[in-house]
Amino acid sequence: MANTLTALSPLDGRYAGKVDALRPIFSEFGLIHARVRVEIEWLLALASEPGIVELKPFSDAAIARLRALADGFTVEHAARVKAIEATTNHDVKAVEYFIKEQLQDDAELGPALEFVHFACTSEDINNLSYALMLSQARQEVLLPKLDAIIEKLRSMAHDYAAQPMLSRTHGQTASPTTLGKELANVVARLQRQGAVMAGLPMPGKINGAVGNYNAHVAAYPDIDWPTFSRRFVASLGLDWQPYTTQIEPHDGVAELADACKRIDTILIDLCRDVWGYIAQGYFKQAVKAGEVGSSTMPHKVNPIDFENAEGNFGIANALFEHFAAKLPISRWQRDLTDSTVLRALGTAFGHQLIGFDALQRGLNKLSTNPERLATDLDASWEVLAEAVQTVMRRHGLPNPYEQLKALTRGHGINAESLRAFITALDLPADAKQRLLDLTPGSYTGLAEQLAREI
Repeated sequence: MANTLTALSPLDGRYAGKVDALRPIFSEFGLIHARVRVEIEWLLALASEPGIVELKPFSDAAIARLRALADGFTVEHAARVKAIEATTNHDVKAVEYFIKEQLQDDAELGPALEFVHFACTSEDINNLSYALMLSQARQEVLLPKLDAIIEKLRSMAHDYAAQPMLSRTHGQTASPTTLGKELANVVARLQRQGAVMAGLPMPGKINGAVGNYNAHVAAYPDIDWPTFSRRFVASLGLDWQPYTTQIEPHDGVAELADACKRIDTILIDLCRDVWGYIAQGYFKQAVKAGEVGSSTMPHKVNPIDFENAEGNFGIANALFEHFAAKLPISRWQRDLTDSTVLRALGTAFGHQLIGFDALQRGLNKLSTNPERLATDLDASWEVLAEAVQTVMRRHGLPNPYEQLKALTRGHGINAESLRAFITALDLPADAKQRLLDLTPGSYTGLAEQLAREI
């Protein structure tokens, strides 16, 4: 194995151990493995079709051998495919030849070898292979990681549901919230986008060189090939795409890329906010023994996990944006630009996975600093101006907004001056007392309730 210090990509160097879950899926081995599976399943489907009289139904032993080749596919097998490709200069044709090579000594399967890759264009195999890879990565790696982040944020939202915090709109003091409610906002956004991501169809097609079943009909004109195609694609757990050129149009990949980009954008927003709250002193970070925050300033505990996550989400999003913009476009019935782009899918998901893990690590280090939160609230009595002028509106007092604007905008204000203003108002006694009882820390509306309900 090459030394990771010489790796061109950080995914195979510095971060190599952090993307192991994706390596069997999106590596070249993973792609070749998926192609082998699709080719074998296609052969099995053809053998089950009564109209293909030249291909007799396989015995249980033959089916087991075929499935074993797909299920037991190894790195050594993939290396053999690559060796064949060195001669063919065609990656999918090399898979076909590999399968034939593996089965040629079988008395039952040997005569069926010319039905391997029968009536297929390479893209019939490729689009289904990538769809299987994306489906596996989504279900086994990405959604569980996202769910873990959502659950962590939900737990924090509940823990800090009642912890008051000064809001800052436009960076200026604003109506207070609670720390838990701010985290609940993120949970709600991620839940929605996670559901979108999980529910997206994963389209696939198998309809020949330009999508019209030309070769299929030429060989077996009496078979209902669209129905056969639909049944086969569904058997792989994918959604049938009935209308295509030579390639499946990749709209499904683009939709998944867009969904992933929205999730990453939400998490970048979270990373930046938490980074700011750490800078404000609202959060403290657990100190890791032996860790250095700065090469020259010994006191520093930097928010490196949130910065790492933000950077990796940004790289992933740059790729996701390109996937969504480029992959649905192909000149006439086929060009090859999608082929090289699809090979970069693992790079995008690798950086997204690193971002997920870095964010989770950072969240696990956080604890609140109630004293610092309380200090900011106590220095911001002007935020109660909203409550006062709204109550004044209810009771018909003149120019409430303007009066509070004159009192508070650009002026220092404290508990005493605000309460003096309230005391002088011509309000019902109960309304006046409610205002006098308010503090910046208690003026949080339904924030606690909303945080606990997420």
